[in-house]
Amino acid sequence: MAARSKLRRIVTNPRVVIVILAVLISVYSTGIPFSLGREGVVVRSIEKDSAAYDAGIRSSESGTGLASKERIIAIDGNKIKTLIDYAGAVSELEINQTLLVETDKAFYRVVVKPEINIRVLPELEEKTVVVNATTNETAKVLVNKTVEEILGVDDDIGLRVANAPKTNLRLGLDLQGGARVMLKPETELPREDLELVIANMNRRLNLFGLSDVVVRDASDLSGSMFIIVEVAGANEEDVRQLIARQGKFEAKIANETVFTGNEVTDVCRSATCSGIDFQSGGCFQGSSSETVCRFYFTISLSQEAAAKQAAATGKLAIVGDYLSQPLQLFLDDELVDELQIGKELKGNAVTGISISGSGSGSGRKAATANAINNMKRLQTILITGSLPVKLEIVRTDSISPILGEQFLRNALKVGLIAILFVVGILLFAYRKLQIAIPVMCTSLLEIFIMLGFASLLPFLSWTIDLAAIAGIIAAVGTGVNDQIIITDEALKGEQRRIFSWKEKLKSAFAVIFGAYLTLVVAMLPLFAVGAGMLRGFALTTIIGMSVGVFITRPAYAKVIEILMERD
Repeated sequence: MAARSKLRRIVTNPRVVIVILAVLISVYSTGIPFSLGREGVVVRSIEKDSAAYDAGIRSSESGTGLASKERIIAIDGNKIKTLIDYAGAVSELEINQTLLVETDKAFYRVVVKPEINIRVLPELEEKTVVVNATTNETAKVLVNKTVEEILGVDDDIGLRVANAPKTNLRLGLDLQGGARVMLKPETELPREDLELVIANMNRRLNLFGLSDVVVRDASDLSGSMFIIVEVAGANEEDVRQLIARQGKFEAKIANETVFTGNEVTDVCRSATCSGIDFQSGGCFQGSSSETVCRFYFTISLSQEAAAKQAAATGKLAIVGDYLSQPLQLFLDDELVDELQIGKELKGNAVTGISISGSGSGSGRKAATANAINNMKRLQTILITGSLPVKLEIVRTDSISPILGEQFLRNALKVGLIAILFVVGILLFAYRKLQIAIPVMCTSLLEIFIMLGFASLLPFLSWTIDLAAIAGIIAAVGTGVNDQIIITDEALKGEQRRIFSWKEKLKSAFAVIFGAYLTLVVAMLPLFAVGAGMLRGFALTTIIGMSVGVFITRPAYAKVIEILMERD
C-alpha cells in the first residue's frame, strides 16, 4: 500500500505532470514512436514541366524537413517501401504510358512523356498569341518556326525521391549524406549585399533541381563573414561547380537576346525608384474576393544593350498598350519570368527601363506583401548575373549516406552503453535501485524532450548532426552531475535527520542554477556568431540544459523526496 501511495503521489505531483506534458508534446513534434513503421519514399523535388509536374504533384512548402513532404505509397497498385521499389516501378517506361501514383495525400495519373529536343529554325511563321489575359485579346505575330525531335522515352517521371524518414526530426548532412561548402567573400560586404548573394545562390541551386538546400551566413569569432551551402543528397563536385559559376542571366525578345546580367549596370532597390506603383493605380479590386497591387522598379542598361533592345523592339507590332512580344527573363537557360513591353519602347534605345508587375491577395495588406515579394524576386533575378563580390571556396565536405547511417547506429549503441555504465556506477556507489533507475529515466526523458522542443522550433533551423549529438552528450552529462548533487544533498539531509526538503535541496539547486547560468553565458557567443558547427553545438547545449534545469531536474528532486521518505 505504501508503494502504491508513493507512486500515486509521484504521478500527480505538479512537477511530474509538467514532465508528462513535455513528453506528450515531444511525441507530437518528433513523431516517435508512431512514425517508426513509416514506409514509402518522399518527394524531394519535382522537375518543372515533367510528367509528375503535369499530373499535379507538387513539393510541399509547409515545412523544411523530409517529414513534411508528400510520400509515395504505391505505383500501379504495387507497394513502394524503399528506393529500390520506386526505381523498379519507373524503369522500362513507354511513351504515353499511364501510371497511377498513390501518395499519402492524393491519387495522381501520370502520363509518361517523351524526351524532346526543340530546334529553332531561321524561317518565320504567323502565330496568334494572347496579349491581354483579362479580355482574352489576341494578336497575330511573326515568330521563328520550331521543329520537335523525339529522342525517346524520358528517363523518369520528373521526381527526385528519398526513403521516408522514420521520425519528424531533421537529420544533418553528417547523418543523411550530402555536401557542405564554406565560401568567403573576397571583400567585406554590407548586410544587404550578403542577403542578395544568399538569395541568388538559393534560387540557382533550386533551379538545378537540388533539394533540401540550406544557404546561410555565418561568422567566426574575429568577425569574418562566410556563406555556408549545404545540399542533401548531392556530391561535393556538383555543388562546387554550381556555386563557382557566376550565373548566366539573359533577357530575350522573340528568342533574341537583348541584354545579359553583365549589361545591367544598376537595379534600383531604394524607395525612390521602386515599390508600389501608385501612378498606375496602386492597389485595386481585381474581383469580389481578390485585391491586386502593382509594383515597379527601374533598371539601367549599357549603351550596347539599349541598342540591341531598340533593334529587337523595332520589329514588333503594337497591340493595345503593349508590344506583340514579351520580355522573357532566363536564369541559367531556365525561363523564370515574362513581362509585357510598353508600346513607348518600340525602337527606342533607352538605358533606363521601368520593370512593372503585380501581386494579389485576399485583402490590401496581403496583396501589397505579395507584390513586394514578387518585386524582390525579379530584382534578385536581374542581379544574379553579376554578383556584387567574388566568392572564394574555403572548405568543402562530402558525406556518404551509408557512412551517415552507420554513424547513427553506432551513436545509438554507444549512448545506450554509456547510460548502462552510468547506472552501474550509481548502483555501486549508492547500492539503491530507487536512485539509479530515476537517474537513468530522467536522462532518457531529457534527451527525448530536448529533441521534441528543438524540432518544435523550425525558425532555429535545428538539425541532428555531429555538433548536435555533442551538445546532447554535454547536456546529459551535466544533467547526471546535477542529479548526483541533488541525491547527495538529500542523503546528507537524511543522515542529519533534517526533515525540511526545501532546506535539503536549496543548496543543491543554488549550485545547479549557478552552473546553468555560467554555461548559457559561455554558449551564447557561439550561437550568436554562428561559427559553423559551433552554433549547432551551442544551441543544442542551451536547449538541453534549459530542459533539465526547468523541467526534469525539479521533477527528479520531488521523486527522490517521495521515494526516500520513511514509511
